[in-house]
Amino acid sequence: MMNSKKLQRPYFQNTDALFLAKDLLGKVLFTHKNGELTAGIITETEAYFGTEDKASHAYGCRRTARTEAMYQPGGIAYIYLCYGMHYLLNIVVSENDDPKSVLIRSVQPFKGLSFIEERRKRSAAEPSVSSGPGSLSQALGIYLSFNKKPLTEDEIWIEDHGLRYRDDEIISAPRIGVSYAKEHALLPLRFYVKNNRFVTQKSK
Repeated sequence: MMNSKKLQRPYFQNTDALFLAKDLLGKVLFTHKNGELTAGIITETEAYFGTEDKASHAYGCRRTARTEAMYQPGGIAYIYLCYGMHYLLNIVVSENDDPKSVLIRSVQPFKGLSFIEERRKRSAAEPSVSSGPGSLSQALGIYLSFNKKPLTEDEIWIEDHGLRYRDDEIISAPRIGVSYAKEHALLPLRFYVKNNRFVTQKSK
């Protein structure tokens, strides 16, 4: 029987990446691999708006073997290796050939805390356990093997548990680590839950 909480393809195929980046806050990201079920509540995201976004891998309609996932219809994972050591999870959104995405930056541990602690070698109560895109991927066991995986099946998926945030509970701030994007680096396209400990960097 289909899990009624699991987000389905039409949700991810919304063409408004900014809306989805904010709406994904409070949703629950699950992974299930090698018998280990783990999950985290999404607390921080970044929106990437495609071929005109200087911070996007698809800027200028760049299309390579690595970025091919971004050009697929929304609802799959786009995983890439950053600095040769961190696997980053991006949610591919929008329609076919419209390479928009939402980077999941941080989660708050929710399920499988013992697995998360074993992977991260620290308590699940510590914000550093899953704050930051590399840390959350390690905490939830996300590696390159998840690239192009559908978000509607049983290895990696997102559920709606009814947690919603008002606009005044969401902080908008510039994205992190994209200084090469010049003026686009300053756009307030990073969103995080106000007063949540599990975020990478709070705006001053």
